Amino acid sequence: MPPPSDIVKVAIEWPGANAQFIEIDQKKPLSSIVREVCDGWSLSSSEQFALRYADGPQLYITEQSRGEIKNGTILRLAISPTRAARQLLERIQSHGIDARLEALKELAKLSADPTFATEFINLEGIGTLARLVESGTHFGEMLAFTLTAFLELMDHGIVSWDLISLSFIKQIAGYVNQPMVDVSILQRSLAILESMVLNSHNLYHRVAQEITVGQLIAHLQVSNQEIQTYAIALINALFLKAPEDRRQEEHINLQDLRLTEMASSLAQKHLRSIILNHIIHGNRPIKAEMAHQLYVLQVLTFNLLEERMMTKMDPSDPTQRDIIFELRRIAFDGANDPGNTEKRKAMHTKDYRMLGFTNHENPAVDFMQTPPGVLALDNMLYLARLHQDTYIRIVLENSSREDKHECPFGRCAIELTRMLCEILQVGELPNEGCNDYHPMFFTHDRAWEEFFCVCIQLLNKTWKEMRATVEDFNKVMQVVREQITRALAMKPSSLDQLKSKLRGLNYSEILRLRQSERMSQDDFQSPPIIELRERIQPEILELIKQQRLNRLCEGSCFRKVGNRRRQDKFWFCRLSLNHKVLHYGDLDEPPQGEVPYELLTDKIPVSDIKSVVTGKDCPHMKEKTALRQNKDGLELAFSILYDPDEALNFVAPNKYEYCIWIDGLCALLGREMGSDLTRSDLDTLISMEMKLRLLDLENIAIPEAPPPVPKEPSTYNFTYNYG
Repeated sequence: MPPPSDIVKVAIEWPGANAQFIEIDQKKPLSSIVREVCDGWSLSSSEQFALRYADGPQLYITEQSRGEIKNGTILRLAISPTRAARQLLERIQSHGIDARLEALKELAKLSADPTFATEFINLEGIGTLARLVESGTHFGEMLAFTLTAFLELMDHGIVSWDLISLSFIKQIAGYVNQPMVDVSILQRSLAILESMVLNSHNLYHRVAQEITVGQLIAHLQVSNQEIQTYAIALINALFLKAPEDRRQEEHINLQDLRLTEMASSLAQKHLRSIILNHIIHGNRPIKAEMAHQLYVLQVLTFNLLEERMMTKMDPSDPTQRDIIFELRRIAFDGANDPGNTEKRKAMHTKDYRMLGFTNHENPAVDFMQTPPGVLALDNMLYLARLHQDTYIRIVLENSSREDKHECPFGRCAIELTRMLCEILQVGELPNEGCNDYHPMFFTHDRAWEEFFCVCIQLLNKTWKEMRATVEDFNKVMQVVREQITRALAMKPSSLDQLKSKLRGLNYSEILRLRQSERMSQDDFQSPPIIELRERIQPEILELIKQQRLNRLCEGSCFRKVGNRRRQDKFWFCRLSLNHKVLHYGDLDEPPQGEVPYELLTDKIPVSDIKSVVTGKDCPHMKEKTALRQNKDGLELAFSILYDPDEALNFVAPNKYEYCIWIDGLCALLGREMGSDLTRSDLDTLISMEMKLRLLDLENIAIPEAPPPVPKEPSTYNFTYNYG
């Protein structure tokens, strides 16, 4: 008989003594259990002891956490957290260096325990550690343990970071700014500064005044990836908390930039090249935490575009109007404008139409929607100025076409910018735990603009491959989105590699991939397909259930099971049309068609059925003689147990009939059907229905019954017991 759920069997250790094997009653107070354990070793003052886990983090067990104890857990009797905190605090403040070092080492380990941390903080332990750091008298291993304990204690959120003094911040920043400092001290110092910035608005300003970009760049060039990770994490924290107005400021001297201006410095070549050469292209594989920090840095960098993305164009702004004029001039050589105002206006209107703007009279209106706002205009201007030949070629080859297949450059550029903002999640905060960074965005100072230039050429190419017209605009954009997302998923390491990936994802390849994914059941794993499958499955299961019940109403013929070797007797069983009675009776030979209910003299009300059993659990398979003589039919045997203590025994003629009857009886009794046949039919019918819907043939109904199944399937591997 299993032990009650509130009894847990554990082993408890104590140094120098044999372990105790006890049963913990979870209903008893924890103090009573500790007292009993202490009595077992003749220890007095049980209130000064507590239980801890012997393995893993070795956390203290409290009334709140005791429910997590499992059978077989090894525990350890230890001094209580209050007593431990008091003793460690006294030893930390002792004059003996060795004793202080051992105390700090133990404190660094215990500080991760929230129970101990609460007691230590209540004794003003945080202040003691802070003063040790501020004194500047601790170095090496002792300082590393002090910083570790401090960070662990603060991470519990019991004490506000706002209580940290300026002298403490300066001391920690000093460790980061020193050219030669112990790795463990540097790592913990960077982590403490990051936590300060993320947890306190006031400390952000203080930390930002103490650290410069140039000082952190040195830590990005080391061979220790942990240090690099913490350095980038600090950059990200300051970047994330930077006020909006400081993010957009322009500065020249990168080395002297304070981290309040990190946003503008990130666009500088030096910092980007350091990250690319020493981290992304380093000799060591990038670990998960580093990948996350690179992803965060990527997101925060792209978020600098949010202001432009959400800014509508001001038609009265001459600077913005001049950009549109420049786009026209570069494309059509506007130096030949006619002097007549009306003719010039008409020519401009024609040119704006050829440029692909929706509003030919006033293209500024096209940039009124946000997103993408004037960010689209920025992208177009970048293409026109820095990739002038490409820009002119795209505009002219489409403006000269008269077959209604011209690609509207302006409209496409605006929509493409909006799409890229969605794909790269411009304006959204980083997702915790996401590692989806793209190395190619660290290979160019103007990665966003270059990415746009590559994609606008892709859009123009895909438009031609699809022989699209303006009416096909949305379809083209859907294909282009798929091309871009598929290429990004391949993680190209450079923009050139991105171009290569996109060349392989032409329109024909996208169609092939779509067709392959639609028709391959194994690939039906995308969220929309999974949702569609879940929506369809209840309908299909109900369809299969009705088919099984219909088969039971038609009935089946079975051989009688006896002790004789030859079994020449037959009997027939079928379900009534109202599903309330099982009719059965003997036959002299297999029937040629349907057996009328009138010939089946015996019957069992469905309401009297207690259970259905299979295989060795069947009454007619338990006798040794029967089991031995019917061993080939053991897997085909099932029995219906009904009141009072009777059984109707079956041996199905084949696996197909066996599955039909087992599933049908399950459906009849309100139980879940689960045979291989049901799973096969379910997968087949769901695949058929999904393919019809995915091919926009939703008006075609699924068949009323599952497709024909061979009477003798090659393999069935299952055992059921419904008793």
